[in-house]
Amino acid sequence: MQPKISIITATYNSAATIADTLQSIQNQTYANIEHIVVDGLSKDNTVEIVRQYKNVRLIVEKDKGLYDAINKGIKASTGDIVGILNSDDFFPDNEVIAKVAAAFEKENVDAVYGNIAFVHPGNLKKIIRLYQSGKFNPSKFKYGYMPAHPSFYAKKECFEQFGYYHTDYKIAADYELLMRFMFTHKIKTSFIDAVLVYMRTGGVSNQSLKSRYILNKEIVKACKANKVNTNIGLLSLKYFNKIGEFIKPRLGIK
Repeated sequence: MQPKISIITATYNSAATIADTLQSIQNQTYANIEHIVVDGLSKDNTVEIVRQYKNVRLIVEKDKGLYDAINKGIKASTGDIVGILNSDDFFPDNEVIAKVAAAFEKENVDAVYGNIAFVHPGNLKKIIRLYQSGKFNPSKFKYGYMPAHPSFYAKKECFEQFGYYHTDYKIAADYELLMRFMFTHKIKTSFIDAVLVYMRTGGVSNQSLKSRYILNKEIVKACKANKVNTNIGLLSLKYFNKIGEFIKPRLGIK
């Protein structure tokens, strides 16, 4: 029997992009998908758009931010495996969840992850940056590296056993959770060598120098909480690697 895969989408005033997210999930060839949208009382017509789609479970209530909304969705989910698809992200093809399910079945793992691509918001087929997770290992957390979080799928029992996203983080709760799962608790993972998510450029963690400062400060906090030695100097090294992520798409390198 196919495992049920729950996909959580948190929304707040997401009317401009949510249809792409919803449609990309509805287009998946994998049959056993549960999609939960958690809306934080949007003031635009996000909820009306979501209600136009069948087989979407909608939760509408006030939340304490993105990670609180995601936690609500995970706790409400009934799937064996849980993943996150943000309200301005979408799947690049119709086989993504089939690839995720196949990796879990073949490798007998607790979680899987892959690559993601950042695309131009005005041209969703134009890749601006390619984030590749294949060379990641848990020793790289102290340098600010992590697998691409939007591509991360884990068994629900991992959340139940090791905890959910910490809501006292503004930007880096995903980083802390991956570190907690992969470094501290050493869950078994597998890498899928494929782009699993398209993300529009302009995410919260990359919007400004202030956001980057908060991000790095929270990464240091996360490392300390998980007994990983790091500092701002070590974290700054990751920005040299990011240069290559922008160059490769321009050269046609995958």
